Amino acid sequence: MAKVSMVEREKKRTRLNTKFREKREKLKEAISNIHLSDEERWEAQQTLLTLPRDSSLSRQRSRCRMCGRSRAYNRLTGLCRMHMRSAVMNGLVPGMHKASW
Repeated sequence: MAKVSMVEREKKRTRLNTKFREKREKLKEAISNIHLSDEERWEAQQTLLTLPRDSSLSRQRSRCRMCGRSRAYNRLTGLCRMHMRSAVMNGLVPGMHKASW
């Protein structure tokens, strides 16, 4: 089980990302637009730097839905390896079964 503070920090990052997503996208488009003047692009870049750091999507970490563990995360199911194994053993994941040699 992950620390509650880490899970709450991830929730905060998600909220910030949804709040500033449109603004970040517009500023990034302005920065990459070659038809704008250098001053306008510079202003857009400076404005982007003033936004909260945690509002960036790359600062978010994928976590297990059940326990909040960030390591050994499976994107397909949204579970960590331990919960994935128990789900497979209980037959909750269709098409997957424990390998036997």
